[in-house]
Amino acid sequence: MWKVQLFKLNYDDREVSAVAETVKSGWLTMGEKTEKFESNFGLFLGSGVRATAVSSGTAALHMSLLSLGIAPGDEVIIPSLSFVADINTVKLVGATPVLADCTSLTDWNIDPIEIERKITSRTKAIMIVHYAGYPCDMEAILSLCKLHGLKLIEDCAHAPGATFKGKSVGTFGDFGCFSFFSNKNLSVGEGGMVTTVSEKNNDALKLLRSHGMTSLTLDRHKGRAISYDVVRPGFNFRIDEVRAALGLVQLAKLEQANHQRSRIVDRYIEALHDIDDLIIPFSEEVRDVKPAYHIFTVLLPKCCDRLSVIEELKRQGVQSSIHYPAFQEFSAFVDTKLGETPIANEISKRELTLPLYPTMNDEELDTVTSAFHKAIFVNQ
Repeated sequence: MWKVQLFKLNYDDREVSAVAETVKSGWLTMGEKTEKFESNFGLFLGSGVRATAVSSGTAALHMSLLSLGIAPGDEVIIPSLSFVADINTVKLVGATPVLADCTSLTDWNIDPIEIERKITSRTKAIMIVHYAGYPCDMEAILSLCKLHGLKLIEDCAHAPGATFKGKSVGTFGDFGCFSFFSNKNLSVGEGGMVTTVSEKNNDALKLLRSHGMTSLTLDRHKGRAISYDVVRPGFNFRIDEVRAALGLVQLAKLEQANHQRSRIVDRYIEALHDIDDLIIPFSEEVRDVKPAYHIFTVLLPKCCDRLSVIEELKRQGVQSSIHYPAFQEFSAFVDTKLGETPIANEISKRELTLPLYPTMNDEELDTVTSAFHKAIFVNQ
């Protein structure tokens, strides 16, 4: 159906071999490949980083909130432009989500000034998202956390490999939460990682991940334990060995894949710069920031009808998407007082995501940009 789809897996025989080897080993539940994946991922982010592999990025967010003791009566400030997992996990621990607006129509990350304006005596934590793989203003956000005694959770679902002033995202806050969903920079299908530099936080994560048990199936298989205690209620948020094996291969490819994404984004910007009133966020280079280039997004001209543009792209065989609908528009939150976030709402109405993946070739990119030019032209 699609000449150019939104995303393609960056897979080859290495992933196939990793899965086959794991299946032949006879051990599929969380085990030695998971331990290696955690170790390698922690080292990839930096010295002293502890990593816990989990079943999804959403599980990572949920565990982080619970580990920080976020509970009913607490407020958590979250981005107004993000995937629904952020607001869902805050609601599911009984806390109140408080939306902070985007910085501007060219910087879609959470605005530190807006964060400060939303802080109350009930605020216990800030959850940020490095939107599209572009790091937030970490100096300003960390300053706010220190000044007001707030905890920080980084949603790094878009940003594995991104850095701010040479330091990896996911290592600034109390917890970093990564997603390895199919369309992510590091893809295993379903999976995630929680990172922390705190041994205490890491111990809490390990218990929450697997029913609060003091030993795992692998420990008993290896003869390191006979039974187990349960020291707190927990979940089954475990990853499995097949996904951990895929994660090891994908992690080894990540830096080169992100570099390829960067090259494609540069070509997009060059090819689309002539479209009047089109805004490409994050297109201005920011000193000391290395993005991960997760998705390529644009803000359509006000005169364009987005659905018509999407349909015209579809007619020409180009898949597109929307990142993201406004929380205020979801049925689940119509009775929730989320407040006004005018910049994010404007972005949500006009945003469009075009195809981006590491193996995207010049011919595919030319197909997309040509189709997009035509779609804009027929809608003006």
